Amino acid sequence: MRWTIVGLSALGLSIAYLDRAALSVAMPFMADDFKISPAVEGVLLSAFFWTYALFQIPSGWLLDRFGPRVIYPIAVGWWSIWTTATTLATGVGSVIAFRLGLGIGEAPVQPANVKVVSQWFPRKERAFASSLFDMGQQIGTALSVPIVTALTLAAGWRMSFVVIGLAGLLWIVGWVTVYRPPEKHPRVSATELAHIRSDKGDMVATEATDATVSWRPLLRDNQVWALTTGYVFRSLAGTFFLTWYPSYLLDDRGFTEAEFGMVGAIPPIIAIGSTVLGGIVSDRMLAAGRSPGAARKVPIVAGLGLSACIGCAPFIESNLVLMIVLTVSSAAHSFAGAAILSLPAEVAPSPQSVGTVAGFQNFGSQIGSLISPIAIGLFLTSSNGSYVGPLLGAATSCLVSASIYLFWVRVKPIAAPDDGLATPAAPDERTTS
Repeated sequence: MRWTIVGLSALGLSIAYLDRAALSVAMPFMADDFKISPAVEGVLLSAFFWTYALFQIPSGWLLDRFGPRVIYPIAVGWWSIWTTATTLATGVGSVIAFRLGLGIGEAPVQPANVKVVSQWFPRKERAFASSLFDMGQQIGTALSVPIVTALTLAAGWRMSFVVIGLAGLLWIVGWVTVYRPPEKHPRVSATELAHIRSDKGDMVATEATDATVSWRPLLRDNQVWALTTGYVFRSLAGTFFLTWYPSYLLDDRGFTEAEFGMVGAIPPIIAIGSTVLGGIVSDRMLAAGRSPGAARKVPIVAGLGLSACIGCAPFIESNLVLMIVLTVSSAAHSFAGAAILSLPAEVAPSPQSVGTVAGFQNFGSQIGSLISPIAIGLFLTSSNGSYVGPLLGAATSCLVSASIYLFWVRVKPIAAPDDGLATPAAPDERTTS
């Protein structure tokens, strides 16, 4: 049952990224309609992240308090409404308002998925499970290119927001029908439940306690800040593919809309497999006896280091070679993702605080995502449309992020549970979800 649950999580993230990436694909068409400059485009592409970042930590707390079964579908319903409402946009101000609403709704999605994996999987499977839900972002981003492009060419950019907004409403039905915490799920056998609890170590001892999550000790926790800062720099680079990537190919590299529709999705498609591979490598290293720190850090540092090849892009003349480099950079960036998403469960002081720690980590992600599109837009305006600075900046951010995960983040060793802790009493949904 745990694989079905993580599949639903992946589908939820796919829809979230399809919704948020739709604007970047539609932006060249919207820019013509609303007559907006690159600097204003950067503000529009960034607006989603303003509220998305602001609501990360509260979302994590709500997930720890009420559980993914309640919070996740509420979030999806909220963001689906705001996505559909984008079709009513009449100018820059209304687009910003709709994107702010979308950001509020999508804020719980990553903390919810991290929380689900921490509940449903033993430590030895968490990186792979995280890679499965994390590939949802590549799936959603990849689908946004052909879907939004085709709908825009056929019926205008407004129709694309109506179609993708409806997808989230269908997902809610599946989640509410299927999801329960593992201890209360009727389709979870005693064997699977024992497997889920098998190597949680000393974390299991606190699983059944009724603890109130407090932000104050987490704000003083050096490792919480390490996760947050590492994700800031990772997202400064990765957000390029979610925001300015279509405009870069169409406006700077001379791709036609049809060409972009055919090849633009290649990097996120390849990144899907890379995300899963990164999770497999991390868990296999752990199973082979490598330390938890090495098992998590090697995929992160290697992936982010290789992703820095994006800095070569502006100096490449061939569009074929360019797409190869961008694909490698995107895939390497995604290769690091699963191990990073498994870190909140490694660093959190208790299972009750995993969602909150994940909220802090994803808050860092959105700070980078908020800064990146605005900075790129301003640079393009001041440099007569040159992408050299933004792409070199993305490469630098990858290397800084890799250094933070290598030298600052510490992964706790596995502590074997005492006898009798492997099968605690079924916890209450509200306190453990």
